[in-house]
Amino acid sequence: MKKPKVIFLDAVGTLFGVKTSIGEIYRQIAQEFGVEVSAQILDQNFIKSFKSAPPPIFPNTDIKDIPQREYDWWRIIALNTFEGAGVLKDFTDFSAFFSELYIHFGTPEPWYVYPDVLLALMNWRRLGVELGVLSNFDSRLYLVLQGLGLKEYFTSVTISTQVRAAKPDPEIFKIALKKHNCSPEDAWHIGDSIRDDYQGAKAAGMRAIWINRNPSL
Repeated sequence: MKKPKVIFLDAVGTLFGVKTSIGEIYRQIAQEFGVEVSAQILDQNFIKSFKSAPPPIFPNTDIKDIPQREYDWWRIIALNTFEGAGVLKDFTDFSAFFSELYIHFGTPEPWYVYPDVLLALMNWRRLGVELGVLSNFDSRLYLVLQGLGLKEYFTSVTISTQVRAAKPDPEIFKIALKKHNCSPEDAWHIGDSIRDDYQGAKAAGMRAIWINRNPSL
């Protein structure tokens, strides 16, 4: 098999995951604000809320306003999560709660790097393969990659909110390839979503590799 010029990797669910669960982290921080709710209920409602959200792309937004749009996008997901769990009314100050929640997910604290990742990154780099992150995350990704000790391995980071296109749209793959001056045939993309990563990369003409971090699902 021919060695790729570039390997792109998805971020959450591929390079790193949540230590406990989204619902558990939401529960812990909500508890600090006097709101009691089970992690399981929050997990169920988060998945529902996340899946029904529009893609995180802001086509007509000035670049300097994107962080605020990202914040607002996630705020609606959190609002819907707690609304669905029936406890939104229990918050005396949801804005203060959400601000703390949002900052927390921009630190390395809630995340952990999968055990196979560092060795793979070192091996690819040793072979002279360029590496890039290609993600539907948001601008906080730079801080998370830095905090987890992953940033140094990547020569490019392409984020949907900043390039106004989200996976599986071929456009985001094209933008990432351009950064490496690479044709689709010479690139691989590895990710945990069949639709966004595997099908998206294939549609863009790249070699697509699906990684299943939850074999029990």
